[in-house]
Parts: sequence; structure tokens; C-alpha cells
Amino acid sequence: MQAEQTAADLKTLASDVVAKALKAGATDAEAVVYEGDEFSALVRLGQVETLKESGSRAIGLRVFVASGKAQRTASTSSSDFSVESIKRLVDGAITLAKITSEDPFAGLPEREDFGKIDADQHLYFDDVNQMPPAERIETARRVEAAAMGFDTRIQNSGGGDFDTATSHKILVNSRGFAGEYRRSYCGFSAMPIAVDEKGGMQRNYWYSVARTAAKLESPEEIGHEAARRTLARLGARQAKTQKAPVVFSPEIARSIVGNIFEAANGDSIYRNASFFCDQLGEQVAGENITVVDDGTLMLDGIGGFGTSPFDGEGLPTRRTVLVEKGVLKNYALNTYTARKLGMKSTGNASRGLAGNPGIGAGNFYLEPGTLTPAELIGDVKNGLYVTETMGFGVNLVTGDYSQGASGMWIENGELAYPVEEITIAGNLKDMYKNIVAIGNDLVFRGASAAPTIRVEGMMIAGS
Repeated sequence: MQAEQTAADLKTLASDVVAKALKAGATDAEAVVYEGDEFSALVRLGQVETLKESGSRAIGLRVFVASGKAQRTASTSSSDFSVESIKRLVDGAITLAKITSEDPFAGLPEREDFGKIDADQHLYFDDVNQMPPAERIETARRVEAAAMGFDTRIQNSGGGDFDTATSHKILVNSRGFAGEYRRSYCGFSAMPIAVDEKGGMQRNYWYSVARTAAKLESPEEIGHEAARRTLARLGARQAKTQKAPVVFSPEIARSIVGNIFEAANGDSIYRNASFFCDQLGEQVAGENITVVDDGTLMLDGIGGFGTSPFDGEGLPTRRTVLVEKGVLKNYALNTYTARKLGMKSTGNASRGLAGNPGIGAGNFYLEPGTLTPAELIGDVKNGLYVTETMGFGVNLVTGDYSQGASGMWIENGELAYPVEEITIAGNLKDMYKNIVAIGNDLVFRGASAAPTIRVEGMMIAGS
């Protein structure tokens, strides 16, 4: 009952702030109220090293003041809900809006565009908060112990951790939209450190995440997998400089494919800062490539990590195919970038408390193929299997790609030995057309996902 009362109070607060903004001179206004709780425990070598528990709530206000055919806009935020603070919040937003530049593309979406998914998307589970802190700490202890006990070469640990988070978001605006949703999250990981006979050290990790504690994997299984991944890196060496096929593990393929979303981001497009500019309807990848952004995705009856009933502006989330069989079909847009480009929003507005909405993905993924990872690697006579990349070597204007990398060298279709201190390079425009094989191992461990992929003809710089 108390939680319901608090939710009602927060909705009333958001509506009151919007009303106060209109009374103070705003043509339109939008309020976001956020409330959340977080818990984090880190156990290292069996002992609790850090323990954090926090709660927060805040309100953000965005106002628009008409100026001829254009709008002036500004935003403010506060974590203080007192009467005096709310008055400062409103007055500050109005004052700032009156001195900002006019923008003919600014403004809330049109009334007919607002909406939300009414069906329960199963984004919130109470068991995340109901789990006793002692049980969360014990899970962190178990996952670390499983990793440490897996092999005598694992002699140290970065720790085992357990995290939970719940949030409640309310969005109200002056054009009649009011919506809210709750989300929950929990997860744990292990970070073992292994030492070889020469004293060389390597570390790696593995993890399990879910919306509900009931869907978390076994701490022992996760600890063992973290140990296996760490041990596989022992004895790493440099590969020879050459041009060869590169196989990207799902964790790294996810970032390769994620660059498609960044390149198709409407903000980059209207600024002419993307290699996808003027490419709508053009072949930008191989015919085996279909990339989807889906803010409505349900996995085993539970909403994905990027699922929500509405976006950051109050438009219903949707499924958008960005690339279909290699053809660029859509850009990812919010209302502002859509107006700039003479198009319609794709429901990808991403809204924090302050500032204008950005563009964010829902559940973003590359559709899987039919090959197992073993079959995909089995076709490679000599090549690289990448399990980690380092650095920020991606230029979305030109498509140039260059990253430090480590992983396993492939010989005659088998993972032969670990490699590190190498650089892989290419151009994303070519890489997307040279993805010759796609795995069947699509698993969501976050809001974006990709299966194993193989790219032909990349440069590998080593010894």
C-alpha cells in the first residue's frame, strides 16, 4: 500500500510541475520523475570488500516557450521535492528558455503520436528486493569460490560480485500523455586471475544477469566458466602480421554490430557525421545481414533489457528493422532528428532527467544464422578468434576500424593457442559486406546481442 501511495504521489508531483510550468509561461512542458534503489556487494578471497546500498529519486523538467514559428527550450532537474525547490525548478527552466536560441524543430511530438504498450511486459519482479542481503553476499562468495577451486593455476581473484537495481519512471507532459513503468535487474560475476609456470598472469570473467532472481544461472556454473575463460588465456603470444579471417565471439560481435546503430543514429545522419549518410535503401552489408531494434521484445515471457512500454518522449516502442538482407531500411530517430530529416520518429528517444532527448536502442541485435560456433570456426585454416578488444579505434564518419585485440589463433579449424598484443584493422563498410558466416548462438546478456560472426580479409598486426 505504501508503494502504491508513493507512486500516486510521484504522478501527482509530475502533473503539478507541468501545470506550474504552463502557468509560469511555458507553451509546452514535460516532467520526468525517477526513483530507484541499488545494492552492490563485492567479495574478494572470501571476504566482503565493498558493500553499497542506496536509494535515489529526482525530477526533471523540460519546457518550451513559443517564439514566432520556432521554440525556445530549456531543462532543469532536482532531487529536492520541497515546495521551494520545485518553484526554483520551474522558474529556472522558464528563465533559461527565454534566453536560449530559437529552434524551428524543437517541441514535443504531435498529440496523435503519443501512446504506450498497455500489456504487462514483465519488466519488474519483486524478488530482486526480497532476497536477503546475506543471500546476495553468499552468492558472490559462491561464484568466486567456484572459480578459485576450479584449477590450481587460479591463484588470485578480482572478486565475485552481486548487484541488484530497481527503478520507477514516470513521464507526464502538457499534451495529455502520462505513463509509467518499473524495472528490476539482478546479476553476479566472477573475475579470477590465473598464473602459468613462468609466472605470467591472465584474468577474465563471466556473469549472469536477469530481471528476476529466479532466472539467474548457477553460481557454480558461472564460476567454472569464468575459470575456463581465464585459463584459456595462459601462455598467450603474438600472432604474425598478416591478412586473415577474423571470427568475433558474441561479446565482441555485439560491439561490431552495435556500430550499425551508431551509424544509423539520426543525430549523426543530420549532422552528416556517419558513413550511412545518403545510404537509405542502399546495400550496406551482405545479404545475410538483418539487424533489428525492438523495444517490445519478450524473451521467455519476460521483457528484454531494452524493453519498455514507451520511449523517452511518450511514443510507443516498436520493432524497427534497420538493415534487412544487407539493405539499410531505416534510421533510428527521435522526434527532433525526424523533423530535421523530414521523417517520422522510430520511437527511439532516450531521456534522462536533464537535457533534450537523445537516441537510444531498445533490444538491438543481429539475426542469427544456422552454423554452430564450432562449424563457423571449422572452415578457417588460419585465422583469429577474438575474445577481447581494447581502445576506441572506430571512426563513424569514415568507417575506419582499428582495435587492440586478444583471443585464440585458429589452425586447421581448431582453436590452437592464445594470442595477445595484436591489432585488427579494416573498414566497417567492407567488414559488413564481408561477414561470410553467422552463428546460431544468439543469447541476450544485455540490451544488445549478436551471435558469433566471421569476417574475411582483415588485417592483423602482430610480430
